Amino acid sequence: MADITAAMVQELREATNVGMMECKRALVEAGGDKNQAIRLLRERGMAIAAKKATRVANQGLIAAAGDCKAGVLIEINCETDFVAKNENFQKFVKSIATKALSIPDGKITEVTKAEMAAKVAEIGENLIAKRNIGYTLQGPGMVATYIHLNGKLGVMIELGCGKETTAGSPVVQELAKDLTLHVAACSPRYLVSQEVPADIVVAEREIYAKQVVGKPANIVDKIVDGKMAKFYSQVCLMDQGFVKDPDTSVTKLLAAKGKEAGDTLTVRRFVRWQLGE
Repeated sequence: MADITAAMVQELREATNVGMMECKRALVEAGGDKNQAIRLLRERGMAIAAKKATRVANQGLIAAAGDCKAGVLIEINCETDFVAKNENFQKFVKSIATKALSIPDGKITEVTKAEMAAKVAEIGENLIAKRNIGYTLQGPGMVATYIHLNGKLGVMIELGCGKETTAGSPVVQELAKDLTLHVAACSPRYLVSQEVPADIVVAEREIYAKQVVGKPANIVDKIVDGKMAKFYSQVCLMDQGFVKDPDTSVTKLLAAKGKEAGDTLTVRRFVRWQLGE
């Protein structure tokens, strides 16, 4: 039997917000496997807490650049929060973000090697250009970015329209801003339910089925389907309740705003980055 330490129990406790005794019991049953222990706790219907932003280890900044036709997010890491709050460092990161508009996705580390080395020599702290991603508009619409928590969180979306002129509408401009705020606040993992990987769908259904063991077979599927619908409403952007009006889904919000703007509106893609992920 695996040796279950107090540190292991505390780590599971912090990851799930479940009581210490239940965490220890789950770890014992799982042979010390944290992921399996989390699954066991979920199968028992226990609430699992979302991972807290305060547990991110890396310091640094996420920054954005671009306009409504193209945008980019970058992440530059440093060793201390002191440097991250330094005005000189912040200006440097913004300059790298502007340069990243012409850097292929994932290539920021090698392309900015010289600039990073020079800045390291200047401030005396190790810096890492960790990642970059860019959106170029794919048809009528607009690209919007949003930086939250002083550079700890970044969002970028591409909002699609049916007509070229619609993106200039105040209705659409406001919608794009609201959607970036929504993504920042609600942390969707997928755009639509069809994007959820099949293995995750299977695993979720198995967990929910175990939560209703003993109920009549003819209603188990209905219960599981209901729980899956709730799951999709938590992880899929289009199924989520809009952050400013939770009773209205993002799908319904787009339909309403599209009617107001006289066009069909869609979210083509989005990305949400948290510092240190």
